[in-house]
Amino acid sequence: MGAIEADLPLRAVIFDYGMVLTGPPDPAARAQLERITGLPSARFDELYWADRDAFDSGALTGQMFWQRIAKQAGLGPAGTEPNDKLIDELVHWDVRMWMTENRAMLAWQLELKRHGLLTAILSNMGDTIHKAMVSEFAWLSYFDVLVWSYQRRITKPDAAIYRYALEKLGTLPEETLFIDDRKPNVDAAIQMGMKGIVFTNVDQLRADLITLGLGKELPLP
Repeated sequence: MGAIEADLPLRAVIFDYGMVLTGPPDPAARAQLERITGLPSARFDELYWADRDAFDSGALTGQMFWQRIAKQAGLGPAGTEPNDKLIDELVHWDVRMWMTENRAMLAWQLELKRHGLLTAILSNMGDTIHKAMVSEFAWLSYFDVLVWSYQRRITKPDAAIYRYALEKLGTLPEETLFIDDRKPNVDAAIQMGMKGIVFTNVDQLRADLITLGLGKELPLP
């Protein structure tokens, strides 16, 4: 965690989605993906993350992403494309893996709004997961700004996607707090002049807000 001190009062908080507004990947959904692909856990992780940036940046759709993994896993007859039903099943369980809400953080976002702060989500996100979120999570509408990497064709920690989020919020970096579970993403925000916190859990977030001198400026989670 780190911060750049600023004289300006805080006006906005930008949240990451996965592992911040949601919990860890659902283990039951993960188990289904390993079952369908027949891959051991380490090999599954290797294939899953190899093209994830391309998925999040919109270079690959969710269907294309899982077609690649299915082919690498040797699913389907040799020399043929994995069938659509199989790919749809993989997409379904991938979506379910990232849909466990962090209710404490969602409640805190509403509290921030009640205190007059702007809130945003800035997430590296692919199309199929986002589509499911829109259909299931009414709370997305409670945020002032929503920025999804696949729609912008840019992923964190590219500075351009942070600038876009700030422009949409209408705030300066010094007026903005950024919260993400990945340190490189937080470091990029801090380099732009934002305050930044690496999220691990709500208790640590509370302590980090106090350390940053925001314990009196913001309601604590």
